[in-house]
Amino acid sequence: MDNDLNRLKVVLAEKKRTNKWLAEQLGRDPATVSKWCTNTAQPGLETLREIANLLEIDIRDLINPTMVTEPEVMYVKIKK
Repeated sequence: MDNDLNRLKVVLAEKKRTNKWLAEQLGRDPATVSKWCTNTAQPGLETLREIANLLEIDIRDLINPTMVTEPEVMYVKIKK
């Protein structure tokens, strides 16, 4: 199983932002942000919310899904 819990590195690249920029915006040590980007450490939920707001994305875009489920299929009988 993939141990990458967050997608921060990917999202920063998509938004053309750097770890340094994010660290400055959050007032955090760049080494901390680097750990988040390499999934060595994880930011808390409030921090993820701040990051999502800064990047103007939904917080769910920062998190890898933990369960992959098959799409639910519904069959409907149509009367003729």
